[in-house]
Amino acid sequence: MAAKRPIFTQNFSDNLLAIQTFLGAEGLKPFQRFLDRLFNDIVPQLYGFPKSGRSFLANTIHSSEATSLTKKLYTRLNLDDDLREYIIDDYLVLYLLRNKQIVFLSIKHHRQLSFDLTRFWQERSP
Repeated sequence: MAAKRPIFTQNFSDNLLAIQTFLGAEGLKPFQRFLDRLFNDIVPQLYGFPKSGRSFLANTIHSSEATSLTKKLYTRLNLDDDLREYIIDDYLVLYLLRNKQIVFLSIKHHRQLSFDLTRFWQERSP
């Protein structure tokens, strides 16, 4: 069990607002259900079992850009830090375990990570 209460970074809070805006009015009820699940179920679960998520840095790197960014990331981490990701429904949560503390860094809806191909094809139409 983590010794200290979880910390939510400003970036995590900003991400939640961005998701709410991204989903719009149609997504308001599902987003509210997700928030309830996140704070009532997932955060307590990660508090009790902080290694429930998988190691973020164990992912295979496939590009030189990702390799460069990972090297920069390592300079910001302490030796005992454990950067982890947890997937819940349509969301990916990035969190850090540091000195028995859980720090929630980022959250994204999977559609925020997709390409806007519709706009691409409209711009290319004759």
